[in-house]
Amino acid sequence: MKKIKKLSENKNYTAVNIGSLQDIGEYELIHPKTNATIKGKVFLKEASQSTGTEISFNALPPKTEVGYFHIHNKDEETYIILQGSGYYQVDEDCFPIEEGSVIRVSPAGVRSLCNTSETTMIYICVQSKENSLEEHTTDDGRRINCEPKWKK
Repeated sequence: MKKIKKLSENKNYTAVNIGSLQDIGEYELIHPKTNATIKGKVFLKEASQSTGTEISFNALPPKTEVGYFHIHNKDEETYIILQGSGYYQVDEDCFPIEEGSVIRVSPAGVRSLCNTSETTMIYICVQSKENSLEEHTTDDGRRINCEPKWKK
């Protein structure tokens, strides 16, 4: 079973490395509610010490499906398809997805997906509390004068 590698950290950050996207399938997760072993899924909240999001990288083998539908109580999810193609279903709507597709689902949306391609589907899922983002992009940032260490 593959392990997340910690790269560096201090009080203002945590940096980790999950390895090559092609190796996501080597991760295994023991589902905390069902005790089922899920291959090809790695959660990053604990490893990165995140306080506002849960991010997972996922590998779905060719011609397979997630195998269940689910909802959330408070969190919306954003799925970003990096490789492969298939279908995503939310409630009664089912639509094609492929590399570059981004799907945001509200907590109440009943969701799942399948991979119909001949290659492993790789996707990221970002989970965060619905309506919690108060400022974003340039509204939540300001530039700081700092000398880059990589130029030394």
